[in-house]
Amino acid sequence: MENTDKKLSAEQQSTLISVLKARFEKNKNRHKGIEWTSVQERLEANPGKLWPLNEMESTGGEPDVVGYDNKTGEYIFFDCAAESPKGRRSVCYDREALDSRKEHKPANSALDMAAAMGIELLTEEQYRQLQQLGSFDLKTSSWVQTPAAIRKLDGALFCDRRYDTVFLYHNGASSYYAARGFRGALRV
Repeated sequence: MENTDKKLSAEQQSTLISVLKARFEKNKNRHKGIEWTSVQERLEANPGKLWPLNEMESTGGEPDVVGYDNKTGEYIFFDCAAESPKGRRSVCYDREALDSRKEHKPANSALDMAAAMGIELLTEEQYRQLQQLGSFDLKTSSWVQTPAAIRKLDGALFCDRRYDTVFLYHNGASSYYAARGFRGALRV
């Protein structure tokens, strides 16, 4: 997903790259075998990807490199905040769910916010991959991409970590809670 119409100033780019570099160096276990200089070169060659990364950062996601795709040459960033990003909580799953609520509507939906940010919700597989890198969502939960067959029946999926175990749950797609948000992924 690319947001080419949204750009950061040179100062904002420099600040973001510094934040990402510091996080990268502090959390080397998340990206074994990956060198920051290669990541920075890729970021600088793809400035359109800085805006989504900045959106991830500004909403509390703490994006970090979690992998490299050998086929495409892309670095993979996930939200690595300890809990579901604060700026993305209290949202239902998607626009259809939001529109179906008659009262007490949340301000937004996870899929709409992700699309506006230029990122994608983590899949269940990606969420489990993230949990191999640390303990996340010990007090919160995060919506994950939901298969069409489940969504067609008005359901949606979310995950969290409790009792040192990663759980996948279901809920009505129109539900929302103060402690449930979503985590995103971005390929650069």
